[in-house]
Amino acid sequence: MSLPSFLEMYKSLIAQPSISAIDKRLDQSNKAVINTLAAWCSDLGFTVEITELESVPGKFNLLAKRDPLNSAHTAGGLMLAGHTDTVPYDDARWNSDPFTLSQKDNKLFGLGSIDMKGFFAFVLEAIKTLEHKNQKAPILLLATADEETTMAGAQQIAKHQQLKPDHCVIGEPTDMVPVFTHKGHMSSAIRITGRSGHSSDPERGLNAIEIMQQVITKLLHLKEELKNKYSIEHFAVPHPTLNLGHIHGGDNANRICGCCELHIDIRPLPGLSIIELQQMLLAATHSINEQYPGSVDVIDLHDPIPAFHGQPDSGLVKLAEKISGQRAIAVNYCTEAPFLQQLGCETIVMGPGSIQQAHQPDEHLAMEKIKPSQKMITDLINKCCFEDKQKASS
Repeated sequence: MSLPSFLEMYKSLIAQPSISAIDKRLDQSNKAVINTLAAWCSDLGFTVEITELESVPGKFNLLAKRDPLNSAHTAGGLMLAGHTDTVPYDDARWNSDPFTLSQKDNKLFGLGSIDMKGFFAFVLEAIKTLEHKNQKAPILLLATADEETTMAGAQQIAKHQQLKPDHCVIGEPTDMVPVFTHKGHMSSAIRITGRSGHSSDPERGLNAIEIMQQVITKLLHLKEELKNKYSIEHFAVPHPTLNLGHIHGGDNANRICGCCELHIDIRPLPGLSIIELQQMLLAATHSINEQYPGSVDVIDLHDPIPAFHGQPDSGLVKLAEKISGQRAIAVNYCTEAPFLQQLGCETIVMGPGSIQQAHQPDEHLAMEKIKPSQKMITDLINKCCFEDKQKASS
């Protein structure tokens, strides 16, 4: 069986739904996408390992490896990594079927076209054009599950004791600009438990909305503290951010509110640990909890994602800058990089498509970007895995 064309690979990946969602009614397995990638990797001479996630049954990682000919079980090499899941979609806001790759106005539309199923088509197309007999270092392809929710796939692969690549490129949509560092992500619920009662006698209850007002004041002070205390100039937004994103409380105007919940989002900088941030959040609410014992709970909405701290002068960054013609940058969103970096490899984020299209209706890839992106990905694989090291570094 020969590998399909680039567009046929793209079409096939988009056609297989693999939505990750906290809402179990929307959540789907990624097994079909994994099986498809496994078949294509096998056709290119890769050894394929498919592993079900321990924490999320029904979701799967794929790790495919191809060693140089006559050099079995070699270490090092380049790992090309991406996630196989997508976010949910709003059918009413899409102008085409999200699971049918469609072409219009010189754009390729489809859910996952840039975030980030399409990356696998670029990688496999590149490998197809490079002759195995000329390969000098291992090529690894990693396809993970649940990046859009828990990042459980990347967290599980980070524990793989035999996996030791030299370099890792995560193909999130950066318009092929290398990313060497990014912020983390922490979402928390602040839940106030008061005591409901009839509004005509306020002293017989404990109004959770009034307590929440005090908590919000503390959080806004914490927001300013984070802004004034921490800063890294590489980032467009140089300080950690704290966003009050969602609030709900009470059920009727004539009842004392017995429960109120606020959801917040914090984006820590590299160097600001999740543990330190959690302690700051608890400290901000401590005095209120002392005043109203047991009224304030701080709950993680998902496992926090640490910031990714790469080096702007690493060999992989310099190579990616040379190939792309772009200086490496820092970004405010987060990826699987901090987990995959735990494997001990130089790591960057760099892939086709614009982050402005991620998580948007009518997600698409501009077709004029296909050829230059394909050349950069091919050149990167060629430099890392096919050229002699002395030649590649000269």
